[in-house]
Amino acid sequence: MGKIIFVILLFSLTTISAQTIESSSRTTTGYIKSDGTIESSSRSTLGYIKNDGTIENSSRSTIGYIKSDGTIENKNRSTVGYVKKDGTVENSSHSTLGYIKDDGTVENSSRATIGYAKGISKEWAAVAFFFFNFD
Repeated sequence: MGKIIFVILLFSLTTISAQTIESSSRTTTGYIKSDGTIESSSRSTLGYIKNDGTIENSSRSTIGYIKSDGTIENKNRSTVGYVKKDGTVENSSHSTLGYIKDDGTVENSSRATIGYAKGISKEWAAVAFFFFNFD
């Protein structure tokens, strides 16, 4: 019985915990919680990424969208970029902005590490690092 309670508690804690967004020097710059809440390093809410792909600022105004095919759109539904399956992040003209590796490392177009987003989907990491400034 004790093992079952421990597993349930562990599962609960991991599903409500936040994934850390870090700078290239491994300084925490923010968090993305499993419910899509984006927080600053001081835990103030900066915005939200909803399950349907809607991106909102802290006032709950829509500022963009993530489509299921990796297309990133602004609030007017104009395409601002793409996140490809391999982690390549492109602007609307298909120029490479950077890369998000499977281990969460975020690189610029020159392959220099600009941050880390371990455990965060590539699309959510791209939104946080390349498209919408949540600072």
